[in-house]
Amino acid sequence: MASLDGLKVVDLSRVLGGPLCAQILGDHGADVIKVEGPMGDETRTWGPPFDEVGMASYFAGINRNKRTVCLDLGMQQGREVLMQLLGDADVLIENFKIGTLERWGMGFDDVLSKRFPRLIHCRVTGFGGTGPLGGLPGYDAAVQALGGIMSINGDPEGEATRVGVPIVDVTTGLSAVIGVLLALHERERSGRGQSIESALYDNALFSLYPHSINTLFTGRAPVRSGNGHPNIAPYDTYATATEPIYLAVGNNGQFGRLCEAVQRSDLAADPRYATNAQRAVHRFELKRDLEAAFSAFEAQPLFERLVAVGVPCGVIHNVVEALNHPHTAHRGMVARIGTFKSVASPVKLSRTPASYRAAPQEIGASTVQVLREAGLTESQIEQLLAQGVALQRK
Repeated sequence: MASLDGLKVVDLSRVLGGPLCAQILGDHGADVIKVEGPMGDETRTWGPPFDEVGMASYFAGINRNKRTVCLDLGMQQGREVLMQLLGDADVLIENFKIGTLERWGMGFDDVLSKRFPRLIHCRVTGFGGTGPLGGLPGYDAAVQALGGIMSINGDPEGEATRVGVPIVDVTTGLSAVIGVLLALHERERSGRGQSIESALYDNALFSLYPHSINTLFTGRAPVRSGNGHPNIAPYDTYATATEPIYLAVGNNGQFGRLCEAVQRSDLAADPRYATNAQRAVHRFELKRDLEAAFSAFEAQPLFERLVAVGVPCGVIHNVVEALNHPHTAHRGMVARIGTFKSVASPVKLSRTPASYRAAPQEIGASTVQVLREAGLTESQIEQLLAQGVALQRK
């Protein structure tokens, strides 16, 4: 039995943050019903690459372990069917524009919480519903810019740079999961649901650590440091005789073992490098001295030498190398459902681990099955299909 067996989730969300939240719940046993409109989640078209039926990898990566239903919620009949689906649901996830549910007569405070008092409503937004930016749509890269992330990413002499993964969307989805689990726990005491909001803007600010707290201490905007760390040294990319290696040395013991491993124990005794605070001040001299020592070593043997003495570091792999690494296989981080492969859950529970039961479905693949389970008769389902309120993939 999985951790969330018996939990029913209705996922109305699109793109990344909301669908990722729903997939995580599904990986751990929740029955997730993904409801899409007739045009489907737009990420179905965000490719190439596409699979053999034309589904984009972007969509597939965050929509496993879900049953997909196609309903036109712009039609009153579609919203009535949705209300039936919510009758025994525990969680509703959505990322519509602020005010959409209210305009449809389905606002949480006025309608849903009264009709379904145990329902947990999770809303993913760009900026929240109020304030100077309230109600604006949010996209990861734009929020990286507004939220300060771009300003600290990139080379010191270069332009502000987007983080190469949609970090704001991902952290927003993770925050949404945390919110859902907190609300489920609280419901055990109160018997009541509540509304959760996870906003991209808030999560961008939350992700700025340690630059945010440094700035709150000093009042000064940080400068870009490339691959370097603003508070720690040596914590950067360093040249070797072959490809570069990344060091993440966090204390004096690690630094001493690093210097000994490359036959430069004198560096650990140098007053400029005696403490992290001194090393951070003299980071550029330290980088020069370390790279001079590293020039005698190829990257992979140096990595093996350093990790053997407990020095955190890594050879810089590309994505193919990372996914094919033996430790990736050992950790079970590639999930397989038939021929479908995706990145597995990073949450490892000892008794109730994640499971991978259903590959991402084509739009409307489970419409009829889910409507039957919701109590609709065959004639009602046929009428909805004939009217275009519901769609079933043939």
